[in-house]
Amino acid sequence: MNARHLLEGLMRQATTPSRSNGGSSGGLDPKSLMGGGALGLLVGSKRGRKLGGKALKYGAIAGVGALAWKAWQSRQGASTAAADELDRPLERLAPQHQERRSLELLQAMIMAARADGHIDGDERALIAERIDAIGADDDLHRWVETQLQAPLDAQALAAQADSPQAAREIYLVSLAIIDEQNPMERAWLDELARALSLDAEMVQALEHQVAAAD
Repeated sequence: MNARHLLEGLMRQATTPSRSNGGSSGGLDPKSLMGGGALGLLVGSKRGRKLGGKALKYGAIAGVGALAWKAWQSRQGASTAAADELDRPLERLAPQHQERRSLELLQAMIMAARADGHIDGDERALIAERIDAIGADDDLHRWVETQLQAPLDAQALAAQADSPQAAREIYLVSLAIIDEQNPMERAWLDELARALSLDAEMVQALEHQVAAAD
């Protein structure tokens, strides 16, 4: 599988202006990604669009890691470097670790999109088709289909995080996807924060980083 390639492709497409709805600004525009708004189920929130704009400045997939890292630095009061090779932003990881982190983030995006229970069979098929068009191989295609049908499990998702930075990135990309005004989606985000062992101050710092991207 090449999860990093898929995640990068999604974020690259996400920063392309939509022509289908007359939009003129960049960001995570669902109609420019999937046609008919199918991937809007994954990246349709206002905050998601703004995160895409931030990611464009840092290059494809780098924005998520940079924003989560900045949130951590704001808690530390200094630009302290992490000693653990896994406790680094996505773009600073070794290639083999980038692949694993990309899978974690893709899984987080899919679970966040499904938190309101509105992805049906036809939409799952369309998402899989468009993901194939970005360049998913057979293994990754099967993995995406599995994730689209798997039970929502915040504890299982959190268990994938191999470092505090991974936990922050998982929460941040989930925050970028959900509609906080939807009670089911907000409840999912709160459950995920607990599963990731993110304290209230860190959650606030991450939410500030996403809001600051507006």
